[in-house]
Amino acid sequence: CIISPFLCLRLQLPPVEVTPTPYHTLSWLGPPCASRTHKNTFNRLGVDEQAASQVPDWNEELQAARDLPQGGLEERLQRDRTLLQVNSAFVKAVIKGAETIVDGFAEPVNGNPEDPAFLWGGLFMSQGAASTEFGGEKGRRAAQRLELKGVQAYNDLEGMEGLHTLPTAIVDYRGVRMSAQGLAPGLEGTLFGLLYGVNAGPQESAQRRQLLALLARAAKSLCIQRHVVVAPKGHQVPLFTSVDAQGLLGADGRLYVLDLVRTFPADANFCPENYHADSGLPKSFPHGLCRLRPELVQAFIQHKHCQFAQRVRETLDENGGFEECATACDSRATDAVRAACKDVGSISDTIFEMRFNPNVFSGVLFPPSESESTKLQERLLREAAAFIITHQIPAFVEYCLHSNEAPMDGASLKQALHQRGINLRYLGHVIKAISQSEQKERLRHITRSVIGEIFMRSTRRVFNSFLQGVDVPSLSAAVSHFLCCLLVPHFTPTPVGEETKKKSRRRGRGAGASESTPWSTLTGAELWNLVCQDAVETYNISDSLGSGPNHLVEQYGLQKLSLLREFCLKTGVQLRLRDYLFDNQNKAPIGPDDVVNMFPIVKHIRMPTVDASKAYRAAQSTIHKGLLDQAHEHLKEAAYLFGRVCDDLHPEACYCHSLLARVAFLQGKAAEARSVQLKAVVISERVLGFDHPNTIQQYAFLGVYVYAGGEIALAQKCFLRARLLMLTVHGEDHPYTATLDSCLGLVLSGDQTGQFLKNALRLNTSFFGSTALHTALNQHLLAQWLCSKGDYRSAMTHEKEALTFGEDHPQTHCSKEFLSTITKQAVQVERLLRQTGADCTDQTVEVCPGTQVGSGTSKTLLNLKETRK
Repeated sequence: CIISPFLCLRLQLPPVEVTPTPYHTLSWLGPPCASRTHKNTFNRLGVDEQAASQVPDWNEELQAARDLPQGGLEERLQRDRTLLQVNSAFVKAVIKGAETIVDGFAEPVNGNPEDPAFLWGGLFMSQGAASTEFGGEKGRRAAQRLELKGVQAYNDLEGMEGLHTLPTAIVDYRGVRMSAQGLAPGLEGTLFGLLYGVNAGPQESAQRRQLLALLARAAKSLCIQRHVVVAPKGHQVPLFTSVDAQGLLGADGRLYVLDLVRTFPADANFCPENYHADSGLPKSFPHGLCRLRPELVQAFIQHKHCQFAQRVRETLDENGGFEECATACDSRATDAVRAACKDVGSISDTIFEMRFNPNVFSGVLFPPSESESTKLQERLLREAAAFIITHQIPAFVEYCLHSNEAPMDGASLKQALHQRGINLRYLGHVIKAISQSEQKERLRHITRSVIGEIFMRSTRRVFNSFLQGVDVPSLSAAVSHFLCCLLVPHFTPTPVGEETKKKSRRRGRGAGASESTPWSTLTGAELWNLVCQDAVETYNISDSLGSGPNHLVEQYGLQKLSLLREFCLKTGVQLRLRDYLFDNQNKAPIGPDDVVNMFPIVKHIRMPTVDASKAYRAAQSTIHKGLLDQAHEHLKEAAYLFGRVCDDLHPEACYCHSLLARVAFLQGKAAEARSVQLKAVVISERVLGFDHPNTIQQYAFLGVYVYAGGEIALAQKCFLRARLLMLTVHGEDHPYTATLDSCLGLVLSGDQTGQFLKNALRLNTSFFGSTALHTALNQHLLAQWLCSKGDYRSAMTHEKEALTFGEDHPQTHCSKEFLSTITKQAVQVERLLRQTGADCTDQTVEVCPGTQVGSGTSKTLLNLKETRK
């Protein structure tokens, strides 16, 4: 069941459950019946359903929303809501346009078969030219993705009213990636209004001065250094952006910045033509557009600032101490700052200031006057690239080593890496770092996730090429054939008979495989070789994937069901809801009727929720200070603001409600916590997906709060559902499974309690060691359960193992008291048995109330989930 069962029992659903989500949430499982839920594109006539007069001007709608007043709170909320609504409608139009174009129901407006362009529904959509300079097809896809990231970076800048970007999105559908933009008046392929860029001629106007001022402010916020380059015609041009960017004055009077592909600095680890090192880096990459993430830039600047402060203090200590130099009227403090600025690479010699030149290591020609600055920039980019290897990847590995909420699937792995500024092209380096770690066995769940992500991303690239030779009627048969070749060792397709073909045609699924279709000749061995070749070229791993899917299962513990889920989420494939068995090699586990649909996957601009996000961050800050009452008020304000802007259907709104429920529970407001957490579960299911890792965690928190309210049966359902989803997404061998099993051991009864508690102890011992805090708490819980069963000897053994909290930990006192209690009771029972003899063995032993497993369960459940945060 995709939707939680207990949510369907209420008669009147709240708005958060029925209001349409701003963006489509992909579900990889469709209805159990074989009929399509999506409109059948095979039967469309190819006629544009929108009249020409109804085609929206997406650029004008978006810019008009951005120009709305922001003076008061109500005005800002209305502006944010309008921006979200416009972007939501734009994304839906992009999805519809991609389906229409890729399915062949639209004609290109240009005559270039290598780069066809389309005008549809007020959108300009194209695949982009595959430049050999950037690496062909992979470089083209990277350019589209980086353009979107550049637009996002300029959109996120505050106080930049007057500088505009076009509405932008990229969409992947049936193996084709298309970029979509709104049409800006006066910018269609001419140099009209070109005010800025290497191709802009010398000119002077009020609009140009205004644009340069805006770009200078944006460059400061984005940490971009002003620099000079040599234009193609030989003259020198000062720039605040990459060499590709252009600034234009549109016919609507607005200033636009376009072509933001190389907004961020280059990744020197993948620029082998510029310098060489002995560490295996830099190395070549399949495309030439490897750029640093903005998160990495910020982390590196923070790292450099720490170095700067340390150098200043060390210099001052060598010259009489910090206080003396700071109060003296000599130049010692100034000299210390100057020396530290030069040492860390600051672009200023009087203050700490780090900026980067996005055109360094990009094949751009600089004039001789920029030689010193360029050398400094090359040094900084090398250090930033080395910072990923020496600091960020080890920090990620260390986080995973001590966290029970480590990544569970590809989406959570990608998020965790991106938060630290680590691009996914470093997955091979992550594997190398784990393999060199002394704790690699405790990191096996991360190795499993990384190997699975490498495998799936390489598979997706092969699948994109595979789909190019498939016509629409054969799409379902081709997808099922590909999946069977991927997941079944030595799979050999069987010819499809005439009866099967007729049946497939009646269901609108094409004629199935035949000898005449090129895609049907693909074999499992051939597919595996293609995937492994791509993995070696992209991630520099060799022999890690083995010779077939069974190697991934046996070597890393990957589940074929988890791989199937990842494949569908990455490619947009939706399968029929049923059990899929991959053990029978004589029968195809997935048939054409199982492929329900294929949806476009869209990457789009994230619209801001400024005031709500500020209130949420303020609440987080007050929580860190221990001010729960203030945090509760901030969170209630943030939840209200999220509701005003996006009807709570936003990932950050889900996190806000979850934190609000946690704070309310800690304040003793169990009923409020239950109500708010139930809303967080619904938001997560609708916005992120029914089996997203965050949804799993939200169900676990809901189980804690409903148990506190006495709803034991409902708590059991919540934890069991979370565990079922966890087994589907990753498998049992994960630290978070231990958390769920501990919770189930506390809310279930009978022998099930012992089974789950023992499994949790086994997992925690395996991942964190026998002396870890989490393991000690499991020992304590298991000792309580054994005591309630009358097995005092085993209970004492486990409770002695639990005495590893440390003398200052509050749990140590509790554990010692419990050990003393059960020791005394064990002595009493032994004495009673000796006095009464064998006749007493059938009597029930009375256990003291303090030893019951249910004692303080709600707080214990929350402690289980908070221990390693």
